[in-house]
Amino acid sequence: MSSLLQISSLTKKYGTLTALNDLNLELESGHITGLLGPNGSGKTTLIKIICGLLTPTSGTVTVKGNPVGVESKKVISYLPDTTYLGKSSSVEEIISYFRDFYEDFDQDRAYDMLQKLGIDPRSRLRTLSKGTKEKVQLILVMSRRADLYILDEPIAGVDPAARDYILNTIITNYDENASILLSTHLITDVENILDEVIFLKQGSIVRHSTVDEIRTSEGKSVDGLFREVFKC
Repeated sequence: MSSLLQISSLTKKYGTLTALNDLNLELESGHITGLLGPNGSGKTTLIKIICGLLTPTSGTVTVKGNPVGVESKKVISYLPDTTYLGKSSSVEEIISYFRDFYEDFDQDRAYDMLQKLGIDPRSRLRTLSKGTKEKVQLILVMSRRADLYILDEPIAGVDPAARDYILNTIITNYDENASILLSTHLITDVENILDEVIFLKQGSIVRHSTVDEIRTSEGKSVDGLFREVFKC
């Protein structure tokens, strides 16, 4: 597998507050990586810097060898942790917009996922529940043929019965040479789909290991080790 994301000496400060502290990270293609840490650990700040929504104080980020900018954004598909879609639009209108905006958007894939999740494409966003809106956002993100999918709390707003469907949607709708960076607090729900994990604490990486390494060397689940490291 080849290097997809490289981060070197990345620091982000908000005044006197250091959100990310001299962070170094490399992710390869073909992996699902969990970005894990308590509130305030810097997860969303890191995600937004990779996506070009925040500017670092210092350090560099490259995606497929390109610095954050137009070229990197072409290969990243990002799911934020908030709803951003217009309430007056229908699902099919939003799909049409994404098809026109993104060259790599697969409309057939989007409609197939809508059908599997039982969502009527003629529905307007204002008529949908919060959980269904989040499913629609996920479908839009996963319908791109991207190299890196960045998902910020993709299952936080859905009921437990729907989480398996959401996770199955994630793992069955990305190409094997792409990677997923997934931030979540619901570790037990996602652990079985993860290849590796990053523990982020107070803006620093305190562990970057494969899930198999954790189970073998620590004799614990990812959730168990997380609770030990963060004393939760």
